[in-house]
Amino acid sequence: MQPSEIRAVRSEAELREIVREPSQVIWDKDIGRIDEHARTLIAHSPLVLLATSDAEGTCDVSPKGDPAGSVLVLDDHRLAIADRPGNHRVDGFRNVLRNPHVGLLFLVPGMNETLRVNGRATIVSDAPFFDDLAIKGRRPRLALLVEVEELYMHCAKAFLRSSLWQPETWPDRAKLPTLGRIIKDQVDLEGVSAEQIDEDLAVDAETNRY
Repeated sequence: MQPSEIRAVRSEAELREIVREPSQVIWDKDIGRIDEHARTLIAHSPLVLLATSDAEGTCDVSPKGDPAGSVLVLDDHRLAIADRPGNHRVDGFRNVLRNPHVGLLFLVPGMNETLRVNGRATIVSDAPFFDDLAIKGRRPRLALLVEVEELYMHCAKAFLRSSLWQPETWPDRAKLPTLGRIIKDQVDLEGVSAEQIDEDLAVDAETNRY
């Protein structure tokens, strides 16, 4: 494929020549606050995707997973997400220090619709609500406090097209490479096998979740 074969869209006017303006109700669905329905979905969501970008616009998306109900709704405009042990890169947190704008996508298993939240985030090292974020007696070292600016529902089409929740469409995991194999090949590690990496990762996953 040659660059000359790619027709890029360079302006919103060009974009709107292809995708028509939505109806006013689509714009109006942003309620900008955490209402009772949003609280219910957040309470049943075990996984939220956190999108951030740095000052130059370099982006990152990080999954945040805990038992459903672990994201705290503090009031109609604030929620808190605990940080759990990970790989110590803290890409999202480093982005927030440079650009506080974040996007959240809450997933509920078996539900094709998702809840979208956009707002401004602050990294918090302690607060009265940290006790409520504790799991297995362990308080998080950090949490993300998000001030909600936009909140609305996202329709089911992406999940329907992907058949995400239908196990019969899932690939055979045994036919896919393990994370150890991927790391071994991508990082070109010497002196350690893919099997050993997988074993170490499994131990870390069991002993270092919280």
